[in-house]
Amino acid sequence: MLLRHRDAVPAAPAPDRYSSRRVRAWSPMHSARSIIKGFALMVSIAASPAFAQDAGSGAGSAPADGVYNLLVGTYTGGKSEGLYVYRFDTKTGDATRVSVAQTVNPSYLVVSRDRRFVYAVNELPGDNGPASQRGGVSAFRFDAASGQLTFLNKVSADGNDPCYLSLSPDGKYLLAANYSVAADPGGSFSVLPVQADGQLGASVLTVHHEGSGPVKGRQDNAHVHSTVFSPDGHYLFAQDLGADKLYSYRYTADGSRGLFSPTDWRYTQEKPGTGPRHLVFGADGKHAYLTSELAATVSTFNYADGKLTQVQTISLTEPGFKGAVGAAAIHLSPDGRFLYATNRGDANEIVIFSVDPTNGHLKKIGRQSSLGKSPREFAIDPTGKWLIVGNQNSDTVYVFRRDQQSGLLEANPKRIEIGSPVDFKLVSPS
Repeated sequence: MLLRHRDAVPAAPAPDRYSSRRVRAWSPMHSARSIIKGFALMVSIAASPAFAQDAGSGAGSAPADGVYNLLVGTYTGGKSEGLYVYRFDTKTGDATRVSVAQTVNPSYLVVSRDRRFVYAVNELPGDNGPASQRGGVSAFRFDAASGQLTFLNKVSADGNDPCYLSLSPDGKYLLAANYSVAADPGGSFSVLPVQADGQLGASVLTVHHEGSGPVKGRQDNAHVHSTVFSPDGHYLFAQDLGADKLYSYRYTADGSRGLFSPTDWRYTQEKPGTGPRHLVFGADGKHAYLTSELAATVSTFNYADGKLTQVQTISLTEPGFKGAVGAAAIHLSPDGRFLYATNRGDANEIVIFSVDPTNGHLKKIGRQSSLGKSPREFAIDPTGKWLIVGNQNSDTVYVFRRDQQSGLLEANPKRIEIGSPVDFKLVSPS
């Protein structure tokens, strides 16, 4: 049963334009003619399952035998069939294939906290696809004990090239970040209601960004690359590679402020041409870390009450490096003592930082070749023993043993052959 109601959206000073399903983020050229309207919101009154705030969580309790499900998202234009499930033994680092769910370009995944459901983007149309085509998001029921995925439904991402998913802290909504290669419709994020049976509803709100940056061909328009909730769950940060901004929104679950409404400060401005990509918060909730793809940097922020204050930026490359770069994924070790980031282009490596527990600052302590081309994403298993990285352009996954005291990765990793591997999630079978 569904309840339909009209939410109140705050009036001045917010100059943003709202519509029934579409919101454009504020920009100076639109401020004089902005119109504020309420939007209709569909909310399920049935109880929703609890979901993880962090897209990387959902691992569950530690299995007695140390064997987890390893879910692998891929691009399916080449050797891959879709979304794979492996059994991953944390005692040995070995992985055994269990199943595959056929779906198009499931390049980013999120798992429900109760481990019953898995959501995957269908990243379309891509560089050469028609701009009129919209990407999708697919929902699967997941039997963690058997490692089998059952397709539930698929909905439109209400934008092009969805590349990131995040669940609201209360589990009511799944957010899809639409990178959008094409200037029309441009970068956006959509808000998809999660139903009690795990299926997804059509988008109830789509927020479109406007803006550009100085890097031609990469920043000609807005590109929303990730949507990350603050540790307290009250704010959402949308990283826009095209506009060099970290947009900030208040999340009001009861809709009293319009579900997602711009903060008074609206965004954190990054240096032009840096291309912010992924954001992750430290375990203490007081610091956040950002990869900037075009500049190949990692930045440290202090965080308090919805505001990010940049305090440090470190290059991922060695001094004098002249090749192509492309910062991508960023994750903390389970104990929060170390941070890892991947750098693609000609570097193709994992860069390792120690985290100062007193102020959250980073210190570069090492780097490790990914042993392939374009390490887009990676995961650290819940025990902290292994780092699993996928080389998208060389069809390989490497499982590195991780020294938990030094944070460094050991040589001679285990190798898995998977077509165009991208994202990884680990889930307990029990």
